[in-house]
Amino acid sequence: MNIDTSINFISINIVVITISDSRTKNNDTSGETLEKRIIDAGHNMIERIIIPDDVEKIKETLMMFSKKKEIDCIITTGGTGLTGRDTTPEAVKAISNKNIDGFGELFRQVSFNKIGTSAIQSRAVAALINTTYVFCLPGSTGACKDGWDEILKYQLDIRHKPCNFVEIMPRLNEK
Repeated sequence: MNIDTSINFISINIVVITISDSRTKNNDTSGETLEKRIIDAGHNMIERIIIPDDVEKIKETLMMFSKKKEIDCIITTGGTGLTGRDTTPEAVKAISNKNIDGFGELFRQVSFNKIGTSAIQSRAVAALINTTYVFCLPGSTGACKDGWDEILKYQLDIRHKPCNFVEIMPRLNEK
């Protein structure tokens, strides 16, 4: 990946939300993995929480954080599969201003290179809610590593060229 080291890194403020009926702080390896990578990259880890697989709770939590001016990005883990309780994509799509379709497409391409056709089961999505980026990753630790290491680490770095999400942040609320 092309990182222009002549540009100063800009840290952004990130919240991590684990969406699960079974994870706790003690066994949330996916949330822990994301938190470590966010901090190691130089970003500000504002909060890390766990909420249940409940579409209304997911929508409420995403709306609350997206309305906070100091939050630039929310990364969720969990609830992107095909089972009855997996409702993260539905919650995000119901309240998003704009979908970032390329994220899910690229995530599945990265996953295909690692896990083959099993990648088809991922419903990873991304969107803008208000002016906050929301990236929804599967609940597996491997998927969180792939999503961060192969996509988000670069797109959340203003030095990444030819373009990245950070450089357009000031323009997200243009009319």
